[in-house]
Amino acid sequence: MSADTRQSDLDFASELFKAADKMRGSLEPSEYKHVALGLIFLKYISEAFQATHERFSDDEYADEEDPEEYLAENVFWVPPTARWSHIQHNARSENIGKIIDDAMEAIEAVPTNESLKGVLPKTYARPTLDKTMLGELVDLFSNIKLHDSADRARDLLGRVYEYFISGFASAEGKRGGEFFTPRSVVRTLVEMLEPYEGRVYDPCCGSGGMFIQSEKFIEEHGGNPLNLAVYGQEINHTTWRLAKMNLAVHGIDADIGWDSAGSFHKDSHPNLKADYILANPPFNISDWGGDRLAEDLRWQYGVPPKGNANFAWLQHIIHHLAPRGHAGVVLANGSMSSQTSGEGEIRKRLIEEDCVDCMVALPGQLFYSTQIPVCLWILSRDKSVNGLRDRRGEVLFIDARNMGHMVDRVRREFSDEDIEQIAGTYRRWRAKPETLEEKGWEGYADTPGFCKSEGLDTIRKFDHVLTPGRYVGTAEDEDDGVSFEEKFLNLKELLRSQLDASDQKSEHIRSVMNMVSRNA
Repeated sequence: MSADTRQSDLDFASELFKAADKMRGSLEPSEYKHVALGLIFLKYISEAFQATHERFSDDEYADEEDPEEYLAENVFWVPPTARWSHIQHNARSENIGKIIDDAMEAIEAVPTNESLKGVLPKTYARPTLDKTMLGELVDLFSNIKLHDSADRARDLLGRVYEYFISGFASAEGKRGGEFFTPRSVVRTLVEMLEPYEGRVYDPCCGSGGMFIQSEKFIEEHGGNPLNLAVYGQEINHTTWRLAKMNLAVHGIDADIGWDSAGSFHKDSHPNLKADYILANPPFNISDWGGDRLAEDLRWQYGVPPKGNANFAWLQHIIHHLAPRGHAGVVLANGSMSSQTSGEGEIRKRLIEEDCVDCMVALPGQLFYSTQIPVCLWILSRDKSVNGLRDRRGEVLFIDARNMGHMVDRVRREFSDEDIEQIAGTYRRWRAKPETLEEKGWEGYADTPGFCKSEGLDTIRKFDHVLTPGRYVGTAEDEDDGVSFEEKFLNLKELLRSQLDASDQKSEHIRSVMNMVSRNA
């Protein structure tokens, strides 16, 4: 698909979102989200079914009324009362809410649609939902023009669904961050890791954005998305349903688990070893139940503190990496420098055992849910992987804090050029000389103020702190991206440990002096 076509689709999705948003009236975005996204999903599966039905009708060897035939095509069977034509015909009916709920029930009841069981929203008949607004929304989505192929229609509806998820995340503010990772951040991770084929996993997958961008990456680079097996888990049931619908709209077959206990306490994929892991765990969560997991086998590098799950996430992810797997993880900046509650020791072991491949400091205001700057941890099980340069004993530091542009008063985004600068730097650093020559790339070189490849000896001198600002040599070295609060906590913990050590030494000296006095 051309860049012009993609931009045209995004412009269309933007105008559609504005029109739909005007209809919600007093309905909160968090509630309206499920109304709109459910209808877009219904429109998508109905159109995909209809296109396949017409094709089967023209094929003498196909049975257009056999749901199994559709399953083989990765298309959901849609009963007559759930097809968009029926919904649209009844858009002005006072029973439109019940008609939509019945349609959702009918789709889930089809045996071949088992993956949708318990996924679709069925609250359209509730009295508080304005039926006039609902009918107008059906009419609006009926105007999503189809194109000359089912694939093109699917792509457009996928972009509309994705844009609506992004729009609702923005409207919900902090709560939006619970289900949506900004496209800038996801694309940067995907472009760095290049997941062409194999198993890709996200233990806190939200609405599934990591998987969508991975599929797009493969398609844009001429690969086959069917070569990617997708696994995920989500703790929030409502968000899990969004992810299931989002992936279905994009035609992605995925094994997405849900359990209210979450990945730490009820791992949906305990035996999975993934080739790629992309994750944006919730930042600095303190109530993750670490006291019940003190002896867990995942803590290879040290027991994570009970009051912060950052290093529990990192170790859970490394535990699920295949022997030559790579991971990209979004974490709060404190993870790069914290010395409290044993976090410094865990980070030290991760570094000394050569699990850390690259650290990227990102600017603030990229997220809907928080204004704080965050960082990317790029982890590797094997830095001497075939086809890549042997970078054992080295870490690449990238300082991207000054990159990006403001799209409104409160939020920043990366341009395509920004993403390529970050990801391209990492790819060149990892590439062998013959690969650089084959692709016509310039070789990697340290760039003062932006990137630096550093060995373990230097990292040890900095007490295993991984903040890129410490290494890249900018004029802003004093601003290492760590907030005053984090520095204060680190200093307080350090002072407490030194005072404890001083007390122990004083007690030892007194004990020796008493012994000497008794023997005198």
